Amino acid sequence: MDDIRVLSDAVVVEVALDPIRASILDALAEPGSAASVAATVGLTRQKVNYHLKALEAHGLVEPAGERAWGGITERYVRRSARRFVVAPDVLEGRVPDPNEVADRLSAAYLVAVNARTVSEVGSIASGVAAGTRMPTLTVDTVIGFRSPEDRAAFASELQSAIAALVARYHHDDGRPHRLTVSSYPRPEEPS
Repeated sequence: MDDIRVLSDAVVVEVALDPIRASILDALAEPGSAASVAATVGLTRQKVNYHLKALEAHGLVEPAGERAWGGITERYVRRSARRFVVAPDVLEGRVPDPNEVADRLSAAYLVAVNARTVSEVGSIASGVAAGTRMPTLTVDTVIGFRSPEDRAAFASELQSAIAALVARYHHDDGRPHRLTVSSYPRPEEPS
Protein backbone atom coordinates (compact mmCIF):
# COMPACT_ATOMS: atom_id res chain seq x y z
CA MET A 1 0.00 0.00 0.00
CA ASP A 2 1.29 3.45 -0.91
CA ASP A 3 1.29 6.21 1.70
CA ILE A 4 -0.09 8.78 -0.76
CA ARG A 5 -1.27 8.34 -4.31
CA VAL A 6 -1.96 11.25 -6.64
CA LEU A 7 -5.10 10.69 -8.72
CA SER A 8 -4.61 12.20 -12.16
CA ASP A 9 -7.45 10.51 -14.08
CA ALA A 10 -10.76 12.39 -13.90
CA VAL A 11 -12.77 9.15 -14.09
CA VAL A 12 -10.87 7.69 -11.11
CA VAL A 13 -11.39 10.93 -9.18
CA GLU A 14 -15.11 10.80 -9.91
CA VAL A 15 -15.26 7.20 -8.66
CA ALA A 16 -13.32 8.09 -5.49
CA LEU A 17 -15.44 11.15 -4.72
CA ASP A 18 -18.81 9.41 -5.03
CA PRO A 19 -20.21 9.77 -1.48
CA ILE A 20 -20.96 6.07 -1.00
CA ARG A 21 -17.60 4.99 -2.40
CA ALA A 22 -15.78 7.63 -0.35
CA SER A 23 -17.42 6.24 2.81
CA ILE A 24 -16.35 2.73 1.79
CA LEU A 25 -12.77 3.95 1.28
CA ASP A 26 -12.90 5.57 4.74
CA ALA A 27 -14.10 2.26 6.21
CA LEU A 28 -11.10 0.49 4.68
CA ALA A 29 -8.50 2.09 6.94
CA GLU A 30 -7.85 -1.58 7.76
CA PRO A 31 -8.47 -4.43 5.29
CA GLY A 32 -12.07 -5.57 5.26
CA SER A 33 -14.62 -7.72 3.50
CA ALA A 34 -17.85 -6.62 1.88
CA ALA A 35 -19.67 -7.82 5.01
CA SER A 36 -17.44 -5.95 7.47
CA VAL A 37 -17.55 -2.75 5.41
CA ALA A 38 -21.33 -3.05 5.05
CA ALA A 39 -21.70 -3.19 8.83
CA THR A 40 -19.51 -0.08 9.17
CA VAL A 41 -21.21 2.07 6.52
CA GLY A 42 -24.78 0.84 7.04
CA LEU A 43 -25.38 -0.65 3.59
CA THR A 44 -26.15 -4.15 2.39
CA ARG A 45 -23.24 -6.49 1.66
CA GLN A 46 -24.40 -6.77 -1.96
CA LYS A 47 -24.41 -3.00 -2.45
CA VAL A 48 -20.96 -2.66 -0.85
CA ASN A 49 -19.65 -5.52 -3.00
CA TYR A 50 -20.91 -3.70 -6.12
CA HIS A 51 -19.05 -0.53 -5.12
CA LEU A 52 -15.92 -2.45 -4.09
CA LYS A 53 -15.74 -3.93 -7.59
CA ALA A 54 -15.87 -0.43 -9.09
CA LEU A 55 -13.21 0.84 -6.67
CA GLU A 56 -10.99 -2.13 -7.46
CA ALA A 57 -11.47 -1.72 -11.22
CA HIS A 58 -10.12 1.82 -10.88
CA GLY A 59 -7.17 0.85 -8.67
CA LEU A 60 -8.49 2.46 -5.48
CA VAL A 61 -8.69 -0.82 -3.56
CA GLU A 62 -6.68 -4.01 -3.96
CA PRO A 63 -6.95 -7.62 -2.79
CA ALA A 64 -5.68 -8.20 0.74
CA GLY A 65 -6.38 -11.93 1.17
CA GLU A 66 -9.12 -14.44 1.72
CA ARG A 67 -10.56 -16.26 4.71
CA ALA A 68 -12.51 -19.50 4.49
CA TRP A 69 -15.13 -20.23 7.12
CA GLY A 70 -18.31 -22.28 7.12
CA GLY A 71 -17.87 -23.33 3.49
CA ILE A 72 -17.66 -19.69 2.35
CA THR A 73 -14.57 -17.86 1.20
CA GLU A 74 -14.61 -14.27 2.33
CA ARG A 75 -12.51 -11.92 0.20
CA TYR A 76 -10.67 -9.04 1.89
CA VAL A 77 -9.60 -5.79 0.21
CA ARG A 78 -7.71 -2.73 1.34
CA ARG A 79 -7.18 0.79 0.08
CA SER A 80 -4.37 0.97 -2.48
CA ALA A 81 -3.04 4.03 -0.61
CA ARG A 82 -3.48 5.46 2.87
CA ARG A 83 -4.36 8.85 1.37
CA PHE A 84 -5.47 10.00 -2.05
CA VAL A 85 -4.70 13.46 -3.45
CA VAL A 86 -6.32 14.87 -6.58
CA ALA A 87 -3.82 16.14 -9.15
CA PRO A 88 -4.30 19.86 -9.82
CA ASP A 89 -4.69 19.38 -13.56
CA VAL A 90 -7.75 17.11 -13.25
CA LEU A 91 -10.18 20.04 -13.03
CA GLU A 92 -8.68 22.33 -15.68
CA GLY A 93 -6.82 19.89 -17.88
CA ARG A 94 -3.46 21.48 -17.15
CA VAL A 95 -1.30 22.36 -14.20
CA PRO A 96 -1.13 26.06 -13.29
CA ASP A 97 2.07 27.50 -14.76
CA PRO A 98 4.03 29.50 -12.17
CA ASN A 99 5.55 31.54 -15.01
CA GLU A 100 2.09 32.96 -15.74
CA VAL A 101 1.99 34.58 -12.28
CA ALA A 102 3.74 37.94 -12.30
CA ASP A 103 4.07 38.44 -8.53
CA ARG A 104 6.65 35.92 -7.26
CA LEU A 105 5.78 36.86 -3.67
CA SER A 106 2.05 36.15 -4.04
CA ALA A 107 -0.05 33.29 -2.73
CA ALA A 108 -1.02 32.54 -6.34
CA TYR A 109 2.61 31.91 -7.26
CA LEU A 110 3.13 29.68 -4.20
CA VAL A 111 0.03 27.63 -5.06
CA ALA A 112 1.07 27.32 -8.72
CA VAL A 113 4.55 26.10 -7.77
CA ASN A 114 3.17 23.56 -5.32
CA ALA A 115 0.46 22.43 -7.75
CA ARG A 116 3.21 21.77 -10.29
CA THR A 117 5.09 19.81 -7.61
CA VAL A 118 2.08 17.60 -6.84
CA SER A 119 1.48 16.97 -10.54
CA GLU A 120 5.11 16.23 -11.41
CA VAL A 121 5.86 14.05 -8.38
CA GLY A 122 2.55 12.21 -8.75
CA SER A 123 3.31 11.50 -12.40
CA ILE A 124 6.82 10.28 -11.64
CA ALA A 125 5.65 8.17 -8.67
CA SER A 126 3.00 6.44 -10.78
CA GLY A 127 5.77 5.17 -13.10
CA VAL A 128 8.09 3.95 -10.33
CA ALA A 129 8.03 0.23 -9.54
CA ALA A 130 6.49 -0.72 -6.20
CA GLY A 131 9.06 -0.67 -3.42
CA THR A 132 11.40 1.66 -5.34
CA ARG A 133 12.22 4.92 -3.62
CA MET A 134 12.21 8.09 -5.67
CA PRO A 135 15.11 10.43 -4.83
CA THR A 136 13.45 13.36 -3.07
CA LEU A 137 14.29 15.85 -0.37
CA THR A 138 11.78 17.70 1.76
CA VAL A 139 12.50 20.27 4.44
CA ASP A 140 9.52 21.23 6.58
CA THR A 141 9.87 23.42 9.65
CA VAL A 142 8.24 26.35 11.39
CA ILE A 143 10.09 29.60 12.04
CA GLY A 144 8.75 32.32 14.31
CA PHE A 145 9.88 35.68 12.92
CA ARG A 146 9.88 38.62 15.35
CA SER A 147 9.34 41.16 12.59
CA PRO A 148 8.89 41.58 8.84
CA GLU A 149 12.52 42.78 8.77
CA ASP A 150 13.70 39.48 10.30
CA ARG A 151 11.66 37.56 7.72
CA ALA A 152 13.16 39.62 4.88
CA ALA A 153 16.70 39.14 6.24
CA PHE A 154 16.13 35.40 6.56
CA ALA A 155 14.81 35.21 2.98
CA SER A 156 17.84 37.10 1.69
CA GLU A 157 20.30 34.84 3.55
CA LEU A 158 18.44 31.72 2.45
CA GLN A 159 18.55 32.83 -1.21
CA SER A 160 22.29 33.45 -0.94
CA ALA A 161 22.92 30.09 0.72
CA ILE A 162 20.89 28.24 -1.91
CA ALA A 163 22.61 30.10 -4.75
CA ALA A 164 26.02 29.09 -3.31
CA LEU A 165 24.96 25.44 -2.95
CA VAL A 166 23.49 25.34 -6.46
CA ALA A 167 26.69 26.84 -7.88
CA ARG A 168 28.74 24.18 -6.08
CA TYR A 169 26.64 21.11 -6.99
CA HIS A 170 24.97 21.91 -10.33
CA HIS A 171 26.34 20.13 -13.39
CA ASP A 172 24.82 20.78 -16.81
CA ASP A 173 25.15 17.08 -17.66
CA GLY A 174 23.66 15.93 -14.32
CA ARG A 175 20.17 14.62 -13.70
CA PRO A 176 17.97 17.69 -13.12
CA HIS A 177 16.10 17.97 -9.83
CA ARG A 178 13.61 20.75 -9.09
CA LEU A 179 14.15 22.62 -5.81
CA THR A 180 11.36 24.72 -4.35
CA VAL A 181 11.38 26.55 -1.04
CA SER A 182 8.14 27.94 0.33
CA SER A 183 7.18 30.08 3.26
CA TYR A 184 3.75 31.20 4.36
CA PRO A 185 2.04 32.05 7.64
CA ARG A 186 1.10 28.82 9.39
CA PRO A 187 -2.65 28.60 10.03
CA GLU A 188 -3.74 28.73 13.64
CA GLU A 189 -4.28 25.31 15.09
CA PRO A 190 -7.78 24.50 16.37
CA SER A 191 -8.18 24.83 20.12
